[in-house]
Amino acid sequence: MADIKYEITKEIAVLSENANGWTKELNLVSWNDKPAKYDLRDWSPEHEKMGKGITLSLDEMKELKNAIGKLKV
Repeated sequence: MADIKYEITKEIAVLSENANGWTKELNLVSWNDKPAKYDLRDWSPEHEKMGKGITLSLDEMKELKNAIGKLKV
């Protein structure tokens, strides 16, 4: 499997942290030198390892923000 290149271009929010120090984060991440996208996933303490996550374009993030704004929590 080819190596995946990534760069966290902006750290936006840490949503939670587990007992092992991994954090669930929302960041802007550039994958394989492509334009950065919004990215939600678990990261190890020094960002050297990551869990599965999702990436969202700006338009998808706007739709998600709109949907979350309508939630009654």
